[in-house]
Amino acid sequence: MSTAFDPIAATCPAPLAETERVLLGHGSGGQLMAELLADLTPRLGGSALEDAAVVTTGTPEVVMSTDAFVITPRFFPGGDIGSLAVHGTVNDVAMMGARPVALSLAYIVEEGLPLEELRRVTASAATAARECGVRVVTGDTKVVGRGAADGLFVTTTGIGVRLPGARVSASHGRPGDVVLVSGPIGLHGVTILSTREGLGFETEIASDSRPLHRLVAAMIDAGGYGVHTLRDPTRGGLASALNELAAASGVGVELEEPAVPVPAQVAAACEILGLDPLHVANEGCLVAFVSPEKTDEVLAVMRALPEGSGARRIGQLVEDHPGRVVMRTLVGSTRVVDMLVGEQLPRIC
Repeated sequence: MSTAFDPIAATCPAPLAETERVLLGHGSGGQLMAELLADLTPRLGGSALEDAAVVTTGTPEVVMSTDAFVITPRFFPGGDIGSLAVHGTVNDVAMMGARPVALSLAYIVEEGLPLEELRRVTASAATAARECGVRVVTGDTKVVGRGAADGLFVTTTGIGVRLPGARVSASHGRPGDVVLVSGPIGLHGVTILSTREGLGFETEIASDSRPLHRLVAAMIDAGGYGVHTLRDPTRGGLASALNELAAASGVGVELEEPAVPVPAQVAAACEILGLDPLHVANEGCLVAFVSPEKTDEVLAVMRALPEGSGARRIGQLVEDHPGRVVMRTLVGSTRVVDMLVGEQLPRIC
């Protein structure tokens, strides 16, 4: 008896997984990282799916996030490792519907790093924090031998306060929710790759690194509990972020390819390099699941701010194929949008 082929349920062969050693791909933000976290987080007594967590201490609720930055090159069009560290941590706190208030900043410095470079990074981080309205309140510095740190690693921890009316979580997506994105995708990843490899695209493209907490505050103010889920699609890109959220919420995601905002420069670079724009990292846009009745209000306030001026609907959540993301293409077919497997662009953040 023959069985009808189901393209949604189909999977492509994946490379054999390494189970004994850490690979570069374990830091990609894609499938290998998800497998690593699934292995490690239960050993810490939890199964966290978020980039930040609510710490229950009473009212107001406190949100905390920590992150590490190892980007190469450390300076690039649109930012540097100092501003990126501040923006990335502020955004992770904001994705839980919180207002960031304080940061810690720690350096691991390789012997031989020019002091002037360290001063530039520190000044950039200070400027970014000031523009975000947060204070750098504590930190640490360690110096290691030559060859042990690739110049400079930065670790940040952010503390924020949950906004009134915010109940945002990776698991709160519901069938019927509208999928919104705040702006163009792929700018950061293509900028870093081009700058690092000298490909020439950096003359016409820059990273989208920027803070998103003011955008989130406006969205929560307009949509309240109707803003169900927020995520900044950094490593692994929009595809990996949506797959993680679909799995956490137990829903399917259906995207419309013409609606996904891929800048012409990003599309051209990805075509030349054989990359999928949906897998390319971002540092200044967010994806949201919003209830249908609140979508118009939320979109209006997003588009009123510079960081959300390119906001648009790109799809919806459905009951079918829970945990999977599919896209209706320009030619009318449907394809599965998988998480990134392995490492596409190392040293991206």
